[in-house]
Amino acid sequence: MANVANVLTGVRMVLVPVFLVLLFVGDGHETFWRIAAFVVFTIAVITDRFDGALARSYGMVTEFGTLADPIADKALIGAALIGLSLLGDLPWWITVVILAREVGITVLRFAVLRHGVIPASRGGKLKTLVQGVAIGLFILPLSGPWLAGAWVVMWAAIVLTVLTGVDYVISAARDSRARA
Repeated sequence: MANVANVLTGVRMVLVPVFLVLLFVGDGHETFWRIAAFVVFTIAVITDRFDGALARSYGMVTEFGTLADPIADKALIGAALIGLSLLGDLPWWITVVILAREVGITVLRFAVLRHGVIPASRGGKLKTLVQGVAIGLFILPLSGPWLAGAWVVMWAAIVLTVLTGVDYVISAARDSRARA
């Protein structure tokens, strides 16, 4: 079903390859193209905020949106992390930690989908926000104290990623036992 929320999710999916092309133009470190990649990444992150809010507020939750939204989110975050690691701007271990959590939780969500959708927690929403800011800062051509600030935000994103992942697994296990 086509509605505004689903269109925004579709736009986010289309923006992923556009973002990647902009990120890798030239040697991947040209200021103009990095800022352009940042703008596209930011637009995509903002669509994520609005599509979910619209779907819940106006009763536009659809099966497509329930499935496509997390896929679009993971595609955007994954593309950015892998791209930044390929360019040498972000250590691979950070990409692996964040993507392992994201893929694991997505698989867990799909596994329990037949029992109902598990909504994102406040911690999960905060994690998403901090990840988006951290990744966005690493897309920008920062140096000196600005780059140090980006690292502070990235460390916060890593901590939130791990903590919310553990919390999600514990909550899913508790819910599973309650249903048994």
